[in-house]
Amino acid sequence: MRTADVVIIGGGASGLFASIQLAWQGKDVIIIEHMSVIGKKLLITGKGRCNVTNNSDVQNVLANIPRNPRFMYSSLSRFAPEDTMAFFESLGVELKTERGNRVFPVSDKSSSIVGALVNTARDAGVSIVNDKALELIIEDGTVKGVKCENNSFFAERVIVATGGKSYPKTGSTGDGYAFAKQAGHTVTELTPSLCPMVTEEKEPAEMMGLSLRNCVLSLYEQGREKPLFSELGEMLFTHFGLSGPLVLSASAHMDKITKGRYTIAIDLKPALSYEKLDERILRDFSDFPNRDFSNSLNKLLPSKMIPVVVKMSGIPSFKKVNQITREEREKLVGLLKNMIFNIKALRPIDEAIITRGGVNVNEVSPKTMESKLVSGLYFIGEVLDVDAYTGGYNLQIAFATAFAAVQAML
Repeated sequence: MRTADVVIIGGGASGLFASIQLAWQGKDVIIIEHMSVIGKKLLITGKGRCNVTNNSDVQNVLANIPRNPRFMYSSLSRFAPEDTMAFFESLGVELKTERGNRVFPVSDKSSSIVGALVNTARDAGVSIVNDKALELIIEDGTVKGVKCENNSFFAERVIVATGGKSYPKTGSTGDGYAFAKQAGHTVTELTPSLCPMVTEEKEPAEMMGLSLRNCVLSLYEQGREKPLFSELGEMLFTHFGLSGPLVLSASAHMDKITKGRYTIAIDLKPALSYEKLDERILRDFSDFPNRDFSNSLNKLLPSKMIPVVVKMSGIPSFKKVNQITREEREKLVGLLKNMIFNIKALRPIDEAIITRGGVNVNEVSPKTMESKLVSGLYFIGEVLDVDAYTGGYNLQIAFATAFAAVQAML
């Protein structure tokens, strides 16, 4: 049996950050982490580079939170991206801002971020205990501690910072939801978010590994004229369908997937209007009028995409370009400006970057992150039913909610 001022379940981004802030204020803090390597999920974020925040104002961050942004207003107002950046720079981590205001360590290594958090926590006197939390100790509507496999830890304040269910190999096994339910909380439906998509069509597999830059990807829902999501950026074709930053962000707008409900439209040439693209194709055709259609698109498209575009266009591959009709050319232009894929499913939740759903935010104070049902119990980070697009926003949520909880304890 051990006692402390605060026990934190989970040694991820929000848990480590909260422990440091508390220890700096003289609090005795214990982190309970069931993985042998602390901060494992943080190590793989941003393709191993760790996109720690987005170098923008609070309004922009809120605009990039599709789920429960109003809940985040108070905590983000008190701990904004500039505060996250100042915090890491104070730990000696040099940062840089890249395209889309994404903030990375100059080293391009997530280990710089994880190392700084773990070392600072230890230097501040935080006890990091390798044990598995089994249940909360609650008496008369007040939290008293945490029962683990090997020990029990008693404290007047307990923070649940367990993350979601995505990437379970990194330790995000969904334990926090069980603790929330034990405390009487509602957990909303858990689904993958920021997740690759499986297409009905097999053509993406034929372009597997092909990455597109500067295309516009739009997500449409059946029965709605306007896209749910439309943005310029990067995407990737895979053996199962579509992935990459645009696809992950679009997935955050999707609900239950049924046949025909969602389609993805890709504009391969967003800088060119239909007319300008038609003129461009005509020019390419006129350079080599006797060339087969299948050999005429080299200047316009990546080689891996050409056989697929030829097939999808319906134009015979051996047809000479000087014999291609205006109607056929219009169909080709339409395909390049609006390549359609039907979405069959999202990849499993263990491949998602984050979990959509979690502890119902109506049962948690937005100012303090304290449970409205059990006093002394706090929820921070991904365990809450708040999620955002890619670009550093989800880690900013982790740090802002952690900061709010810490301030409430001082």
